[in-house]
Amino acid sequence: MLELDIPGFKDLRLTHLVLDYNGTLACDGRPLEGVRERLANLAASLDILILTADTFGTVQGQVAGWPCRVEVIPRGREAEAKLAWVRDLGADQTVAVGNGRNDRFMLKEAALGIIVVQTEGTAVEALMAADLVIPGILEALDLLLLPGRLKATLRS
Repeated sequence: MLELDIPGFKDLRLTHLVLDYNGTLACDGRPLEGVRERLANLAASLDILILTADTFGTVQGQVAGWPCRVEVIPRGREAEAKLAWVRDLGADQTVAVGNGRNDRFMLKEAALGIIVVQTEGTAVEALMAADLVIPGILEALDLLLLPGRLKATLRS
């Protein structure tokens, strides 16, 4: 569990990390360097779930052996499926990270929504739904590994 009291924002008691894959953890279907190691460190305190429509059909092979669960969601209603997962896990205990339009609902619903701005771009609707805008996934995961940074950014 990741616990953090942020004055003027909220008290966070996070047990789940939900991540988009393509555009967030990966570019063109290949994981970004440094992601696996950070997720391994975060797995000690958070249950990690990757949600993806698997655009490139490679996710299972790419993340085999990673300390997380992967769910391939049906194409066509990805935004609704991601939202349903966050709700089922407990939105008040979930941090969600994404970049695309289909991440907008989960980012808004999660106790903490983080959007990353990387090579594949960031959808404006998702940007407006997030609590934080971070330049890349490594920096976003580092925020969770060093949660004092979250407090410094989100407090009033």
